[in-house]
Amino acid sequence: MWDFIVDRRDQIAFNALQHANLVVQAVLVATVLAILVAVLVTRVPRLQGVANAVSAIGLTMPAFALVGLLLALIGLGPITALVAVTFYAVLPILRNAVVGFQGVDPTLVESARGMGMSELGALWRVQLPLAWPVVLAGIRVSTQMSMGVAAIAAYVLGPGLGGFIFTGLAQIGGANAVNYAVVGTVGIVLVALVADALLVLLGRLTISKGVRS
Repeated sequence: MWDFIVDRRDQIAFNALQHANLVVQAVLVATVLAILVAVLVTRVPRLQGVANAVSAIGLTMPAFALVGLLLALIGLGPITALVAVTFYAVLPILRNAVVGFQGVDPTLVESARGMGMSELGALWRVQLPLAWPVVLAGIRVSTQMSMGVAAIAAYVLGPGLGGFIFTGLAQIGGANAVNYAVVGTVGIVLVALVADALLVLLGRLTISKGVRS
């Protein structure tokens, strides 16, 4: 195993970087989309049921089924992988964003508007900072889930460590089959742990002490 890792250390490092890059891009896009939809839901409450239903249905859809559908519509390549990962990344963030925005005291928003803030200003300086801890919790869940989805997206030639796992499965019985599968799996776990630690640090830097307490 050690010789396998040493001989392929450059490829492993490159694939790990690609895996992290794919997940980061997907989660960033998903966060923007989820916050926009959550803001809309808080302004049109009857849309909350629709948002919750979409989230619930989306989370029950097997990743392989979605990847297969996108393969027929878009074809092979990193774009298909990005769309698949982004789809799943949106769902937990959206649910938490809706809860976070709904948990903001309306009187605080009214006070901000009364002090002369525009609607966008109140959203950026009052609602989002207060809802951010809940939104960030959804981002952490989304990031961990996206690590696994990104591995499955290797089926459509998406970038990342999933390729090692599929190579190992394709070579079952071969000399390095287990090595490929173990390196891919453990690599994804390590990348996920690093990503979560960075998100915890982000929370400490972006959540005010008053909100944390």
